[in-house]
Amino acid sequence: MATGGGEIAHGFPHLETVRAAVTALFRRLSYDTVSTFDTSVLPVEVAFDDTEDIHLGAQRVARAMVRQLHLPDARIVISFREMEHAATVELTAGPEYFIELNERFRSHRKDIGAALAHEVMHLCLHRLDLSFPGTRDNEILTDTATTYLGAGWLLLDAYREHGPFSQKLGYLTPEEFGYVLARRAEFFGEDPAPWFTSPQAYDAYTAGAARARQDARRPPLAAAGRLARLRYAKDRHLARSGRPAPQSPDGYAFEGTDPLRVSFPCPVCHQRIRVPVRGRLRARCGLCGTVLECET
Repeated sequence: MATGGGEIAHGFPHLETVRAAVTALFRRLSYDTVSTFDTSVLPVEVAFDDTEDIHLGAQRVARAMVRQLHLPDARIVISFREMEHAATVELTAGPEYFIELNERFRSHRKDIGAALAHEVMHLCLHRLDLSFPGTRDNEILTDTATTYLGAGWLLLDAYREHGPFSQKLGYLTPEEFGYVLARRAEFFGEDPAPWFTSPQAYDAYTAGAARARQDARRPPLAAAGRLARLRYAKDRHLARSGRPAPQSPDGYAFEGTDPLRVSFPCPVCHQRIRVPVRGRLRARCGLCGTVLECET
């Protein structure tokens, strides 16, 4: 798991991988199982003051993460040592969980929950046999899954910038963490905003939420904006006349001729949906079950 220090990247450079991670999560767990993660880990469960024994407190927080991510209860062994990264975890079949935390967390107890959330999710994904090829994409999958399943708001709250001091945990940018949190908030009807203690984290969540709202305003969805609708109508005309349409920045693509169909990403789980081009209709995503109003 990456730790803080140095210049912090911003924006949405990993957005396509993030979306692919959400799709993979729904495919592996199913809509019904994802729906059981409707409550996030709460601030009181990860609160950590200076009077609590560091090892006992870390084990208590780790158990909260194990419960949150629906892992089997088992003995958790946590140690601290000097290392380059924030934390590491031993991916074994069990029955114990072995996690190492960076020595600096002894004096930064507030962020232990964030580090443990990411590492426990590694255990969860290992048990699910869910991974992406390559270290970078696999870590993005881990951050995305942690956030979507209710523990990753802590990773965003660990993001702070104060003059020369900067810190960010995880591989997603702050805004990408905000994007996934907003996707989760919409799906579960849960607002994480009151839990943030970092002003920069709240700003990143706001930026991510604005980007997430754009997903619901892309054609052929009926809520698309005027300019996007005009671009869609032009591309549809090209497709009907047999000429190739340019690649759409909104992600839709026309297929076939008789009948003409359009495919587009579900704004909730990003699975591609294919429907006939025949005006106003309702489409139901086969993966997450979301019913979408479309103007094809």
